Amino acid sequence: MLTVDKIRSVDKDKLDEISSGLESNDLSLLVSCLNEKDDKIRYPALLLLQHRSVDRDDVFSYWDHFTKKLPDANSFQRSIGLMMIAVNARWDHGDRMENMLDDYLYCLHDEKPITVRQCIQGLLQIVPFHQKLRLQIADRLMELDLKGIRENMRKSVLTDILNVLILIRQDGTTNSIEQYIAEALTGGILDRKTVQQFQHQL
Repeated sequence: MLTVDKIRSVDKDKLDEISSGLESNDLSLLVSCLNEKDDKIRYPALLLLQHRSVDRDDVFSYWDHFTKKLPDANSFQRSIGLMMIAVNARWDHGDRMENMLDDYLYCLHDEKPITVRQCIQGLLQIVPFHQKLRLQIADRLMELDLKGIRENMRKSVLTDILNVLILIRQDGTTNSIEQYIAEALTGGILDRKTVQQFQHQL
């Protein structure tokens, strides 16, 4: 059985092993530890829950708990909500992801660029399991005004967007997606090496 002290001293090389042996009481403790201010407790709890969520569906039962974090005043909590929703979207066989997609994508306009990036990166885990949302997601990404992003973060955010759009277009594309990608690769935000990497994927 896990304790807070054991969570604090988790060996990050054994995350898969530890997460696979978690029991229901352990999950409840880990979820509660996500609210800790001490990152030495909060972060390993997050890692264990993420690892568990890749292979097991039992963390999905805390879905509503994670969605409530999205409007939290604390950016760490918003980020945790985004990451836990993204990794658990694979277990949603109903319409919970669809119903809260607007709340998730609202974080594209977060005041913290790192939270914006986590929102976009999480879509790489969501899109494969929610194909019917793919074009809606693409439209929202392409609507994001990069000028509203801090200048030194625009390249990173645009790179994240392109990674998601390239994933989306694997199952069919649109003129607007193709035009967005073409303009992104010639718009001057990305450096030559990054442009070449994307061109290689296309």
